[in-house]
Amino acid sequence: MQLNLVGIHQLAKEQGIDTETVDEALSEALRLAYLKTPNAAKHVRVELDERAGTFTIWARDEIRVEPTEEDPHGHIELGEEYDDTPKDFGRLAAATARQVITQLFRRAEDDRIFGAFSGQKGKLMTGVIQQDVKDPTNVHVAVGDVEAILPRREQVPGERYRHGDRIRVYVVNVNRGLRGPEIIVSRSHPDLVRKLFEREVPELVSGAVSIMAIAREAGARTKIAVRANTDGVNPKGALIGPGGSRVRAVMENLGNEKIDIVDWSDDPAKFIGAALSPANAAGVDVISDKNNTAVAYIHDDQLSLAIGKEGQNARLAAKLTGWKIGIESVEAHEAALAAQREAQEAAAAAGTEAAAQTAEAAAETAADVEAVADAAVKSAE
Repeated sequence: MQLNLVGIHQLAKEQGIDTETVDEALSEALRLAYLKTPNAAKHVRVELDERAGTFTIWARDEIRVEPTEEDPHGHIELGEEYDDTPKDFGRLAAATARQVITQLFRRAEDDRIFGAFSGQKGKLMTGVIQQDVKDPTNVHVAVGDVEAILPRREQVPGERYRHGDRIRVYVVNVNRGLRGPEIIVSRSHPDLVRKLFEREVPELVSGAVSIMAIAREAGARTKIAVRANTDGVNPKGALIGPGGSRVRAVMENLGNEKIDIVDWSDDPAKFIGAALSPANAAGVDVISDKNNTAVAYIHDDQLSLAIGKEGQNARLAAKLTGWKIGIESVEAHEAALAAQREAQEAAAAAGTEAAAQTAEAAAETAADVEAVADAAVKSAE
């Protein structure tokens, strides 16, 4: 049966598919197509002849061997091969070849895309928003000739995604989906902020400054803890940039989201105090190292800053440090301590007066005993 194998191999070569892979897929597809024809033999193989541009289906029939004394149950043998290529198989063979080639090309394209993007996981990418009326929940982002998915869970509350707008996204994952490679990107991931700063701050790339922790409530506020690895480098100043240029460049990609940059410290008390910025903590007491519990003391005029709108600042500080942070008024705490001291002093004073009264009573009792003893002595005389 005629089949243009030379042309098929040439097309496959242009797509980077080797001849052996094409022949194996084509032979298997033709074999399965043959098995669906009427009176098809069970045991067949397909032989491809590229030079002649033909293929042949070789079949073998089952032959029942009668029982003998040596083989009382008998057995099945396969007969000699014979050409069983259907005469009207040409159209089905052409359709089968076309389907196999399409599948191989699609698989090769999927492998190319997956290979190109599998190494992009955890990196920053720029794409163009493409709205899909069939998928209103997710936002499609065109990156080159590939569409990435920005699912609802990775979107920023209140952020609008307009068709045709350029957008920077963080690659969360690259998977092989049922319809090919599936690239999941995010706008709410904390590491999006980290990657944006790495684009603007050369000290982060060189290692002179490190971002030690990030806590983010996407669309509202982000807190970043930084540390200098080189003497003479101001880590907060490096991220802020001259005149705030670097942090502004990052914020332009995040809309109205605010960014707090604080100093990281391996001393929990110092780190917690810094994390509560823009409030100034008067002091921090570590209650339990085991349970990561601490209390920060804030002056009354700074309490609203420390807690933040709906507790946001305190919540982000806890996420950033990994500690459970209680916030207490300095004035209220000092008043409680003063009241406690007064109570202790009163108790001490009350104890002293009681002791004096007891001593006086004891002295009076001793005098009475002495008087009785003297009277007894005189009576005895």
